[in-house]
Amino acid sequence: MNSSVDQVGSGRAAERNPQVAAALRPRQSPHALPGHKYGLLSQLRSYFIFDPLIWLYTLFLGPLGLLAGFFDSDGSIMHWFARAWSRMIMKTIFSPVKVTGLDKIDTSKPHVYAANHASALDIPVLYVNLPFQFRIAFKKELLAYPVVGWHLKQSGQICIDQQNPSRSIGSIRAALKGLKGGMPLVIFPEGGRTSDGEIKPILPGAFFLAIKAQVDIVPVALVGTYELLPMNTYHIKCRPLEMRVGEPIPTAGLTLRDMDALSGKVQKALEDLYYGSEPGR
Repeated sequence: MNSSVDQVGSGRAAERNPQVAAALRPRQSPHALPGHKYGLLSQLRSYFIFDPLIWLYTLFLGPLGLLAGFFDSDGSIMHWFARAWSRMIMKTIFSPVKVTGLDKIDTSKPHVYAANHASALDIPVLYVNLPFQFRIAFKKELLAYPVVGWHLKQSGQICIDQQNPSRSIGSIRAALKGLKGGMPLVIFPEGGRTSDGEIKPILPGAFFLAIKAQVDIVPVALVGTYELLPMNTYHIKCRPLEMRVGEPIPTAGLTLRDMDALSGKVQKALEDLYYGSEPGR
């Protein structure tokens, strides 16, 4: 009964106040294509063509990459397999990626690349468009997935246990050693995928490694991947994407006491890239 009264009251308020009406309307995803609708044919194409092909690529290349890993001293072979898998996926789903700002980054130096996380397809986008070998920090829960979890573990990616951080010490030490040795690191500082396409607050401690290694942080905004494949669906909606790379944020001279201020800088840089226009415009 109360909910009915609330709905009537909200309706009357909306009639009187356009701002209330706007707030009550379903919120559009941040980078939806105006006037573009994905109907039944799009769903059928995704469920019966795209999704099965992605699983086929995974089941074929995954075991091959794992076998090659036994002869891979520096991770380059397994990285090649991951990139090949990613390229096949991106070619299949007809979603070209426009990259801006990466040409201004000295990719010969190790950086921490901080990307927003909106979709399961963020990782293929990064593997295809970052032209160097890197490691990714990932949540422990991904180890439960067959093939994908095995590949993450064997290829030396950085496992983070958010429920019990003390269990991540070994991985964090390996990542720190890698950064100091010249291996770039990709992180998703929000801690997980967004459920609504908006940039989420950065987790405390997300840039611990960047400060300890004294390497720059490069913000990376993945635009359109939420609309391409959001959480809790297998419906891939083909569309153009963007990877917007911002200016490096230095950590030289910073200590762990500067963590909050640094997180604020990266948060603003990510939001400016994601909600704004292309870098350099």
